[in-house]
Amino acid sequence: MPLRDDAGPLDDRWTRVEPGEDLAERSLLGFTDADERGPSLAGIDPARLGLHVANDVQPDALVPWFDKISLISIDFPSFADGRGFSIARALRQRGYTGRLRARGPVIADQYAYLRACGFDEVETPEAVSNRQPEAQWAEISAVERLRYQRGYPGARNILDARREARG
Repeated sequence: MPLRDDAGPLDDRWTRVEPGEDLAERSLLGFTDADERGPSLAGIDPARLGLHVANDVQPDALVPWFDKISLISIDFPSFADGRGFSIARALRQRGYTGRLRARGPVIADQYAYLRACGFDEVETPEAVSNRQPEAQWAEISAVERLRYQRGYPGARNILDARREARG
């Protein structure tokens, strides 16, 4: 599946490791599998471990993993299912500083909102990528969006921008 961030397409250096398989150089484990492996993951460089979670995971369940991993991939089973947005935002609010990946059939029009919630990159199925050329993603990446809500990282609030413009 194609992977991209603000700079464009990325090479995916992560290997999805199934339960029972040996770890790879950079292993992306399912949350249940990682939990079952438990102590065997102790001492592994966090840069080598990532978690893939379902879109119904409780963010608090991931907090103990923050210092053990460098990537959390959140499943988006449908572009219309927004639970991943809430999970990403909650993880950032709880202090997660590693990479966040949205994985699934999200569309380019959602990219700015994914970034606003804390995602760093997007992994989409081939079918979605084929319908939405890289130029479309790049155009969305370049647009600065003001938001009504305060508190999004790196974003200005519309009301604050208006206040600044007046005075």
